[in-house]
Parts: sequence; C-alpha cells; structure tokens
Amino acid sequence: MLLDIVTYPDPRLKERCVPVEAITDEIRRLAADMTETMYAAPGVGLAAPQVGRSLRLLVMDPGVQEGERRPRVLVNPVLEPLGEVIVSEQEGCLSVPLNYRADVPRWSRVRLRATDLDGTPIDEELEGFAAVVVQHEVDHLDGTLFIDRMSRLRRTLYDGRVKKWLRRKTAG
Repeated sequence: MLLDIVTYPDPRLKERCVPVEAITDEIRRLAADMTETMYAAPGVGLAAPQVGRSLRLLVMDPGVQEGERRPRVLVNPVLEPLGEVIVSEQEGCLSVPLNYRADVPRWSRVRLRATDLDGTPIDEELEGFAAVVVQHEVDHLDGTLFIDRMSRLRRTLYDGRVKKWLRRKTAG
C-alpha cells in the first residue's frame, strides 16, 4: 500500500525516533509499504518518520539508480563514520518540497550496524553512494533533514521559498 510522505516543515520530521522493540507482522507490513512507496516516489531511501511513524526503521536501495532493485530494510541502524568527509552533490529528499537539492557534507565510508526483518544482525562497511544514502536516512531517524546541514544563508533562502509556496498552495 502506498503511504503518504510527510513533507517539510511538518514537525514530525524533527523528532528523534524510538527503537523498534520487536519485529512484528505490523513492522514487516510497514517495511513492505515503505519499500513500495519509495519506489513509487521514486526514491532510493525512505525512513519511517517520512511516513509519519516515529520508529528507527528505514528502507533503501541505492542500486535502483543502475536499474537494479535490491531493497534493504534496516531496523535500529547505528552508523560509525569512517573514511573522510566528502560532498554529496545535489542531494535531495522526498520530504523536502520543490525538488530542492544541495551539496551536503557526508562521510565517504561508514560502518553500519542494524538488524534485518529476520532479526539477523548486520555489521558491514558501506562506501560511496550507499554510504551517503544510509547517512541521509539515519539522519531522518535523528530528526535531521539534509537542509539542516546547509549554510544558514542557503537555509534561510530555502525557507523563504517554502513559505511562499505554502501560501500559494493554501490560497489556491
């Protein structure tokens, strides 16, 4: 089932999510719905707060850009930065309106620790685009949007555009 994507400036996007206590049928259904929603959007990742759920759960598929579908579900992910700081060029987000994109600092490599939907522990290193995607999605679980990582000036300019867009949207 396709889910509605929560968009900025919705305050739910600023909340720190709670851990998933148990992998239940409800969590499995949510993950399946999130995966379907991610592909339909289209996107390469989607975190639970983006669909209005304050849970440490995300789905991602960085390979979809190469035409391959290899979705992953990560429960209670934790990242450890490795490598060096790079610039994720023209990063965007399904929850950030107006198709806004910006360059964002990210780690070139990260160690990912999480659990899959079978309860199997995940402990691996990701690099390149996959590392950027997982950092972006884990940020959502911590109540951070990529626009929070921009300069104050760029953020102020973007916020002005969003306010204008929202006024037109509610007036029309």
